[in-house]
Amino acid sequence: MAEDTAPAGDTRCGFVALIGVPNVGKSTLVNALVGAKVSIVSRKVQTTRALIRGIVIEDKAQIVLVDTPGIFAPRRRLDRAMVSTAWSGAHDADLVCLLIDARAGLDEATSAILDKLATLPHPKYLVINKIDQIARDKLLALAQAANQRLSFAHTFMVSALTGDGVDDLRRALAAAMPPGPFHYPEDQLSDAPLRHLAAEITREKIYRRLHQELPYQSTVETVSWTERPDKSVRIEQTIFVERDSQRKIVLGSGGATIKAIGADARRELADILGVPVHLFLFVKVREGWGDDPERYREMGLEFPKA
Repeated sequence: MAEDTAPAGDTRCGFVALIGVPNVGKSTLVNALVGAKVSIVSRKVQTTRALIRGIVIEDKAQIVLVDTPGIFAPRRRLDRAMVSTAWSGAHDADLVCLLIDARAGLDEATSAILDKLATLPHPKYLVINKIDQIARDKLLALAQAANQRLSFAHTFMVSALTGDGVDDLRRALAAAMPPGPFHYPEDQLSDAPLRHLAAEITREKIYRRLHQELPYQSTVETVSWTERPDKSVRIEQTIFVERDSQRKIVLGSGGATIKAIGADARRELADILGVPVHLFLFVKVREGWGDDPERYREMGLEFPKA
């Protein structure tokens, strides 16, 4: 936890956990609320693995948004770690926002979250996302059905992608924060170290470039970060996969795929950092990395014992 950086008085500060099933738009909403990219986004489900905190200042309030992994029925050790992390974020927050995909509605997975969410004592907001993709009468019916299942303090309808309703949600969250000093400097947008953000950006580019070709048994680690005299940054990252066949997919014919991934990641990192970036990617096979506690620590996840 960062040291308090603003005096108590009329300031407010608190933690808001965003939970929901995979691919409901949590990361997109966090980025929209912050006004900058602090969490990676992909059409692939289960993209977010650890807790990513985005920091917002609104009307003398600091809102610390906790972007949690999507909640689903876990099958692997990594799945269990992600779901456990999501619920820990909800338990530790001052307020919980449940995101529902307007198109999917109250499906089985969301219903299971509602049941467990009922046991948490925190104030709860319902956020129906992707409202631009469904008729208004259906939105109202969905909001009514969800509130019949669980009594939410407030209901918001937003489109994280277009920005509709996002300002109203931000103002409401700010008003709900408890009195207290800011936890982070006013110009800080995330608590994630730059090394972690850089690894996440490369992982996002892998997902977007390879689509369904590469399974989730891959992770990215930033192994070195050097600031050079000319103000540029040299970054070396390792992409871990579980089998040599996956390594060949990442590399591509003649190294074309890894070069494209590196170029995409380098451009975005240079834009974020505001300096030239020299990015070097290496692909290594590490069988069973999903059972390696060190890899979980690098991802910011608790290693499940069983």
